[in-house]
Amino acid sequence: MSNSADNADVELVEVLQRDFGEGVLHCQQTRTGMPVLWVLRAALTDILGYLKSLDAPYDLLYDLSATDERLRDHRQGLPDSDFTVFYQLMSITRNRDIMLKVALNDEDLSLPTATGVFPAANWYEREVWDMFGISFSGHPHLERILMPPTWSGHPLRKDYPARATEFDPYTLTVEGQQTEQEALQFVPEAWGMARERDGAEFMFLNLGPNHPSAHGAFRIVLQLDGEEIIDCVPDIGYHHRGAEKMAERQSWHSFIPYTDRIDYTGGGMNNLPYVLAVEKLAGIEVPDRVKTIRVMMAEMFRITSHLLFLGTYLQDLGAMTPVFFTFSDRQRGYKVIEGITGFRMHPAWYRIGGVMQDLPQGWEKLVQEFLDWMPARLREYERAMMENALVRDRTRNIAAFDTAEALAWGVTGPNLRATGCNFDLRKQRPYSGYDNFEFEVPLGHRGDVFDRGQLRIEEMRQSLRIIQQCVDHMPSGDFKADHPLTTPPPRERMLEHIETLITHFLQVSWGPVLKPQESMQMVEATKGINSYYLTSDGNTMSYRTRIRTPSFPHLQQIPSVMRGGFVPDLIAHLGSIDFVMADVDR
Repeated sequence: MSNSADNADVELVEVLQRDFGEGVLHCQQTRTGMPVLWVLRAALTDILGYLKSLDAPYDLLYDLSATDERLRDHRQGLPDSDFTVFYQLMSITRNRDIMLKVALNDEDLSLPTATGVFPAANWYEREVWDMFGISFSGHPHLERILMPPTWSGHPLRKDYPARATEFDPYTLTVEGQQTEQEALQFVPEAWGMARERDGAEFMFLNLGPNHPSAHGAFRIVLQLDGEEIIDCVPDIGYHHRGAEKMAERQSWHSFIPYTDRIDYTGGGMNNLPYVLAVEKLAGIEVPDRVKTIRVMMAEMFRITSHLLFLGTYLQDLGAMTPVFFTFSDRQRGYKVIEGITGFRMHPAWYRIGGVMQDLPQGWEKLVQEFLDWMPARLREYERAMMENALVRDRTRNIAAFDTAEALAWGVTGPNLRATGCNFDLRKQRPYSGYDNFEFEVPLGHRGDVFDRGQLRIEEMRQSLRIIQQCVDHMPSGDFKADHPLTTPPPRERMLEHIETLITHFLQVSWGPVLKPQESMQMVEATKGINSYYLTSDGNTMSYRTRIRTPSFPHLQQIPSVMRGGFVPDLIAHLGSIDFVMADVDR
């Protein structure tokens, strides 16, 4: 981070302390790379509004979640708090972030809603209520979002069990089943929807949770006047499996395989923000060879993910053939990934401080075959599909939104860049050595279904450029850092030195113990910005792991984009978003 950026952060903190006085309680030192300010509840919405109204505004609510602080031992210097709610804001113009934290007492778990400042706060506040039991006064519809409406308790509280064996055996009676079915019924009035207009009834249609265009277990209830969508309500959570809760009972090492399955089409890409965040906590700097290997494999997964997107996107538009071609090319990508890592979709191959093993003999030939094959295929996809008149008619100016709308709803990644906003973390905030690579950032200008499809084809071209540079300039050296908190030491050293044997034993049986601190790492993942915000309490596992995924806000935005559109346009839009429900629900 540059000194000028640090100075700008200091100036901003000083301005906030001057203008809001006692409303700003404390400036916390973390390894998140941003200012972290504790503010009074009464001043929260004013400070949020102030930051959004600056000349270079903090105009994107990147994340909003909470931490149950009640079992945390190392809180020296921090305001007293049973529960903490944190707000992370991003400024695209400044290329900077800021985090606000509010301390809450167990007896008074309530905050004013931020939806009046940031529309994207809606779902995040519902998630905080669902997971922690913290309410938000003034919220338009504060109900559960990931758990069923009949659920009892708030799962991310520390006194909520983390294992199935801690619960009573599950039983479902006939009466209970009836209750669950009734809870799933959609009540339009509860969402402020009228059942009729001018004496004509609206149709309410369930799309999903099992439907080909829903791309997973996703339900969206449509209020229809003929084919026109008057309003719609996305319903998520069917895929939720408690990934953040699992992180509280897995060692720092053993949580890595869980990260593969967040965006399960992204595989190794999902390991990257997690291991980088842990390395920040541990103070580990990895060798250049590790950085380059990680970049190469992350870009391989970007290509395989985008190929899956392209085939299903065109399938949603009614083209049946493309998915067979894109899946065939995806298999070629997995041949490379499997040849290097030993696994295909979820190799869990990155390690804290390195990767699992060095590149195998002959890896260059394997990768080069793929690099030689793909460019002509991408040209063919454009010629046969994106230049097809029917595809263009179905996608041009459909479900379009501009940069301001995208930022208001927390949209990142290709869907943001399709609006013409030039923001890619690999360029703006290079990590893992991305600053050593030459590549372009593709942009759209309409922000419509077509641009979102075309842009990802161009992104695959740029990924091929990056991978080619990895092949041509792979650094020599070790495949892991020489650090006691990294992957276990080589076996030959373990057999020679008792200290190394002890380190090996602790690494395998216990895992690293990380000092109390907080860190955060974002990456430009396949579907947008994915990040891990980690809190260590000086233990072998995380005290709190917050996983921010791009698909969550992307689905929240659907109603604002689709009101006044038509059902076929919704199907096209769902295909163009590029989401998987594991990325939404975690």
